[in-house]
Order: sequence, then structure tokens, then C-alpha cells
Amino acid sequence: MTAPTQPGGGGLPVAGAAEVRRAAVRLVRQDGRAVGAMLLLNGLAAAAGLGGPWLLGRIIDDVRGGAGAGHVDRLALGILGFALAQLLLGRFARYTAYRFGERTLARVREDFVERVLGLPAPVGERAGAGDLMTRGTADVATVGTTLRDAGPEVSVALVQVVLILAAMLAVSPLLGVCGVFCLSGIWFATRWYLRRAHAGYLAEGAATSEVAEVLGSTAAGARTVEALGLEERRIAAAAEAIERCRVTRTHTLRLRSVLFPVVDFSYVAPVAGILLAGSALRGTGAVSIGAVVSCALYFWKLAEPLDKVMLWIDQIQRGHASFARVEGVGGIGAPAATGGGRPADDRIDVVGVRYAYQGERDVLHGVDLTVRPGERLAVVGPSGAGKSTLGRLLAGADAPRAGRVTVGGVPVAELDPALLRRHVVLVSQEHHVFLGTVGDNLRIAAPDATDQELRAVLAAVDIDWVDGLPDGLDTELGAAGYRPDAQQAQQLALARVVLADPHTVILDEATSLLDPATARHTERSLAAVLKGRTVIAIAHRLHTAHDADRVAVMEGGRVVELGSHAELLAADGGYAALWRSWHGA
Repeated sequence: MTAPTQPGGGGLPVAGAAEVRRAAVRLVRQDGRAVGAMLLLNGLAAAAGLGGPWLLGRIIDDVRGGAGAGHVDRLALGILGFALAQLLLGRFARYTAYRFGERTLARVREDFVERVLGLPAPVGERAGAGDLMTRGTADVATVGTTLRDAGPEVSVALVQVVLILAAMLAVSPLLGVCGVFCLSGIWFATRWYLRRAHAGYLAEGAATSEVAEVLGSTAAGARTVEALGLEERRIAAAAEAIERCRVTRTHTLRLRSVLFPVVDFSYVAPVAGILLAGSALRGTGAVSIGAVVSCALYFWKLAEPLDKVMLWIDQIQRGHASFARVEGVGGIGAPAATGGGRPADDRIDVVGVRYAYQGERDVLHGVDLTVRPGERLAVVGPSGAGKSTLGRLLAGADAPRAGRVTVGGVPVAELDPALLRRHVVLVSQEHHVFLGTVGDNLRIAAPDATDQELRAVLAAVDIDWVDGLPDGLDTELGAAGYRPDAQQAQQLALARVVLADPHTVILDEATSLLDPATARHTERSLAAVLKGRTVIAIAHRLHTAHDADRVAVMEGGRVVELGSHAELLAADGGYAALWRSWHGA
């Protein structure tokens, strides 16, 4: 079960142990053949590695029994053959494991991106960019390292440990039990470490997210920080976050500093114990010298795979904590559709809607509104009146605390997100240019659109700067290519809306970054392109209201006036006052 309050959760929840196990089993099942091949090859490689010590023990006992040089040579060739077989089988085992790790990592990345894109907007906003960025970069990269490197190495090592212990017990049960007893220090040290490591790495991940959030928000608002003289305050906040990160990293370092010295000492103890016990048992005839040598060599060989396990166990704990953070994103998502059916038409009804942000006081107070299909509705009012909040509710980005919002008689909360987006699209003031070409950025809305259709859309929203780019629609955008300014990014967003071809478009200051003349021209072009569709325009520029069929005036989270531009001017109320103020009267 996903645990939002689990230590290290950051802004998003962390998956519980059972959920992580289920996710790991699911990933293994998706590539079961590779896992089976990996285990088989590792087992064969480990078995081949057992041949050398056994044959060396045979050589010692046979030489003491009077065997000739030819017999020894044949056994020596056998040792060489086993070593070569172990080398080749180990190589193919690692090759198979690395391919499995890369394929599985690709699935983890794709699932994470899909889950993040499916997050409700309020959840992503509350989590902050720092937590999402850290989980999508550092945590996914840690999971990748664990799958690609730690997973194969540890799987090989564990198979070798099991087979070596079995071979040693087969050669001499007494010496085998003695050696296993001497390994008990590793067992207790590892248990002590594992009880503390998972929580420690979760806390470290959360602290890293906090540092990323503080630094990212400070960099994004650098001009505001400078203008308001907040430099010292932001530096102090960053210092506090970095100090918490240092404390968590020091804690995990302290855990490792206890584990590894105990493990290093425990490698020597079994070999010494076997030699001492073998010396005592040899006098009673309970074991042969060859058996003592074979068991000592087996434990000497055991140190190599055990060392790998211990060295990688820290990475595995990091990977487990990171995987819990990555999987935790799957514990929340867009509310599941409840089978409310398909909208009968494009009519939008808002009935008794109340809404509050994160449990605070209501910002919308019993809003009632009906938007008829094909209508152009302008929503105006002073800043803080609730216009943008209403737009988000109409688009299904948020759910009302009370009341309901329906599209064609179906509550927005019960619509499948894909179906809802075909009916309603929200264009806000925030726009993003994705890495890729101009065409790639436009085809997000319509993957099958042809170049000719893209050019027609660009012309419809008065985008002429694309023709001046070196490769036109194939020009790369972003840091490595052409960097559109804020106005051009906003124009691309509007072009995507036209390509998406929804029945209802909500424009929340969608032309705010354009200069007034360009904005006016673009709005008229959009009006022509979107003719016959429902358009809800949230605007401060009142010429948008002048062109609308009806105007909804909001104040204090309520719709206080509703009517056409002429009707509201004649009523001489709040809208008429806004209109006169806007014209400087």
C-alpha cells in the first residue's frame, strides 16, 4: 500500500514494501525468459567454478597416494577447462543480465512518465517541481544502476555462494559447518544495516528533492527575489535544505562505515577456522589434507562473491528506496472514470459549485452557470475573483468541493480523461516548448497530422515566423536548436488547440504574452477558426468581452452579473464600471 506519510515521502507518496515487491515481480514476469536464461547461465558458471578446488584437492590426495605425473596433468587440464567454462558462461550470463536490466529500466522510465502525465494538476503543483524532477532523474537513474549493474552482479554472486557452500558441505560437513559458523558476523552486521538503511535512503531522497525544489524555485524567480530583496532569505532557505541533505547523507555513510569493516574481518575468520579445525580433525583421521585444502579454497573463493554482495548491498538499498519513490507516483493518479457514460451534447452546467485550495477557505461560493453549445462566453472580473479557478473546474483539472460540473449531463469527474480532452481543452497562461522539431511540438495534439495540415493551422493562428527558420517545420527547438520566445511559445500552444479540434475551448489569458495588436489579431483569427465551437475566454482585456455572446462577471468567488455586453452596460453595474475604467473614463 502506498504510504504518503512514510519517512522520505517528500511531496509525493512512497510505495510500501508489499507494493514494491509486486512491482518487481511484475517487471520480472514481463521478461521471464531473460530471467530464466540469466539464472541458468549463472548456475552453470557457478557450478563450473566449483570444479577447480575439488580437482586440486583430488590432486593432493592422489599424489599422496602415489599417482603419476600423467594423472596429475589430466586433472590440471580439467582445472583449466573448468576455469575456461566459468569465464565463458559468466560472460554470457552478464550479457543476458545487462540486456534484461536495460529493457526493464526502459519500462520503468516509460511507466514513470505515463504516471506523471496522468497526475491530477493539483497533485503535481503541491508536490513541486523539485520532487518530481528528483524522482524522474536521480531516482530513476539509481534504479537503472541497480538493474544494470547491481542486479546481475548480485544474482551471479548469490548463485555462486549457494553452490560453493553446498560443495563445501559435500566435501566435509564438519569443516563446512565450522566455516559457516565463522560467517555469522556478516549475518548479524547485515541485519543491523538493513533495518536502518531503507528509511535512511528514503530520507536522503526526500532531502535531495527539497534541495532541488529550493534551488529550482529560486532560480526560476530570480528577478522577483532580486526586486524584493529576498536574497538573504533564499540563501538561508537553501542552506537549511543543504544542511538537512548533509545530515541524511552522513547518516547513511555512518551505516556503511559500520557494515564494511565487520564484513572485511568476517572474510578472514572462516579460512582461519577451517585450517585450525582441519588441523585438529586431521589427527583423528576424520578429514584428509585434500579435504582441508578444498574447503579452505572454497571459502577463499566464497570471499569474492560475498564481497560483491556486500559491496552492492548498499546500491541495492539505494535502488530499493528509489524504486519505492518511483512506484509511489503510481499510488495517485487521475480519478478513475466511474462509467458515467458519454456526454449527450456539449452543454456545460455548473451547479452550486464550491472550491477551496488545500483545505483553506472557499474561493468559489455556490457558482451557478450554464454554457450553451457554440456560445462565446467571456469571464471577467478583478484579480482574485476566481476566474482561473472556475476555468480549471470547467476543464476537469480540479474537482469541486461541493456542487457539480457536468458536460452533456455527465459529471466531469466521471469522464475518462481521454474522452474529456476531446470535449474540453484548457489553454492557460503557462506554455511549454518540448524538445524536438516544430512539427513534433504541434503533433502532440494530432499525431497523424500532415505537414500541409500543420502549415494550414500555423496560418490560421497567424504564425509566420516558422517559414523563416532554417528547416521550417523540421527545425529543432530547445537548447540545441532554435529557442522560441514566450510569445512564440504561446502561439504554438494556440496552434495545438486548433489541431486538437475540441468542442469546447477555455482560454485563460491565452494571449497575455502577445503584444496588444498581435493579441487582438490572433483572437480574431482564433474566433474565425473556432466558429461553431464553444469558447470560454477568461480575460482582463475587455475587448474580448465586447466580442462575446455573453459576459459572466465574477467578484469574490461568485458570478454577480451575466448577460451580453450591451445588456451589462445598460445595467450600469460592476461590468459597466470595469468597462469605463478600462477605457480610462
